[in-house]
Amino acid sequence: MSGLLSPALSRGTVDRVAERRSDSAWLDAAWAAPTSRVLLVADGQVALHEADASLVLVDTSQAPAERPRYLLGVDDAGAYFAVSVDELSLPESARTAGLREIGAALDDRDTGLVVHAIGLDNWHRTHTHCARCGAPTEIGAAGHLRTCPRDGSQHFPRTDPAVIMAVISPDDRLLLGHQQVWPARRYSTLAGFVEPGESLEMAVAREVREEAGIDVVAVTYIASQPWPFPSSLMLGFTARASSDNIRPDGDEIEDVRWFSRDALREDVRSGELRLPPPVSIARRLIELWYGGPLGEAARW
Repeated sequence: MSGLLSPALSRGTVDRVAERRSDSAWLDAAWAAPTSRVLLVADGQVALHEADASLVLVDTSQAPAERPRYLLGVDDAGAYFAVSVDELSLPESARTAGLREIGAALDDRDTGLVVHAIGLDNWHRTHTHCARCGAPTEIGAAGHLRTCPRDGSQHFPRTDPAVIMAVISPDDRLLLGHQQVWPARRYSTLAGFVEPGESLEMAVAREVREEAGIDVVAVTYIASQPWPFPSSLMLGFTARASSDNIRPDGDEIEDVRWFSRDALREDVRSGELRLPPPVSIARRLIELWYGGPLGEAARW
């Protein structure tokens, strides 16, 4: 993928070794190995080295043994785990940071580790009990499963598919919308969750019709990106509109506007328009249509 097409969080170099998740002997040996490293996660926050903006990874001996532990994978350097904690203990010259802030700046390995770790931790924090009988569940498969000791049911990490689309007018303008809950001047591409029994293309068409009052005549898949806020997978598309006669739904979307490339560039430059951050697939879709990066002036 080119830089414009490659979403910031869709990166990673570590082998997730799913076949090892239920191998107790291997997991114990990996945890005891001196080359293994641990990423501590506290409610969506991780520790970051100030000097080089890399993740703080600690030895397994420095991680609390009684806390939930998740296998993230292996590479030539060793195994990687995440451990869920209530509060991060920071080494000197380190700070806490969230994925929205650092996701676009991390290297490929660190991006994959932190997205995986935060996604798992978010799910475990909110799925502590069985959805069938209400009994407390237990972590299994090295953090990739919860089981119910009462009824034997298995529960897997949840991922909610959501479509996000760059809607383009017949004369090649881009549609952006403003949600009522956003600060003034903040605009982004349209998006929405996929409903039961609905294809991705159907979801694109429905969301555009609901939020902007127009139909689309062509839907093209572009790329996807994990978005663990708390558990989404964003599926990016372009969609060609059948007309430019738009109207906001007045509920979630307060305003929708068409932008030419010149108008978008000038509004971003003047500060009249605030776009999604580089970490988001929305920004990648906008820049793909625009034809290049929009620079730091376009920050969210």
